[in-house]
Amino acid sequence: MHQRLFGVISVYGLLIACGMALSVFLCSKQEKRLGLPKDLTYDLALWVIPAGVIGARLYYVAFQWDMYRSNPLSILYIWEGGLAIYGGVIGGALAVFAFSKIKKAPFGKLADMIAPALILSQAIGRWGNFFNGEAYGRLIENPALQWFPLAVNVGGEWHMATFFYESVWDFIGFWVLWLNRKKTTASGNLFLLYLVWYGLGRAFIEGLRTDSLMLGPLRVSQVLSVLLCLGAAIALVYRHTKKSP
Repeated sequence: MHQRLFGVISVYGLLIACGMALSVFLCSKQEKRLGLPKDLTYDLALWVIPAGVIGARLYYVAFQWDMYRSNPLSILYIWEGGLAIYGGVIGGALAVFAFSKIKKAPFGKLADMIAPALILSQAIGRWGNFFNGEAYGRLIENPALQWFPLAVNVGGEWHMATFFYESVWDFIGFWVLWLNRKKTTASGNLFLLYLVWYGLGRAFIEGLRTDSLMLGPLRVSQVLSVLLCLGAAIALVYRHTKKSP
């Protein structure tokens, strides 16, 4: 189920594009506060957006290769879905790191600038899963619980609306990050807080889904969520307690 506006425009792609555009706008409003050059965001976007999309697609394809083996060209059909958020985060982070080295810009400040915008774009992008009929959870058999947004109807069956759960979690996370953006004590802390918040919610919600990317018996995104959440939490605690500036 790939819904289109006017029979042409992919709703999934449109939502992803809107999330990206809003992210660029929000980042541009943070440049002055972070002491970054004016319009740096637009240069950075030319690196991060392509890298993020490519990373998101390659991550998904790597764990779903059987779907693309017979028709490798379909790897390019990103408007049909199949973008893994963690792949996008990894690809985008690598682009930010490369950009920071080449442009001599502080990586921590760039990451902090992006963090609130990133989780907001994720919250918006999750609704693309709704229009594509994907990223839902376990079957709900109790009629009393078969209503949206607790559940979503997929092919006549009601499933947990896990895309909605994650969207709400991300929207709350955006406000947590946005309200704390001026309170962070060290460069990079806001991005670490993003990893803790998103990783915590994703680790739980991923366990409810029926379409997780798997590596043997393990849900890849769930394992990665736990590792990133713990790693970022430890880093934040260490930064808060260490005595040196």
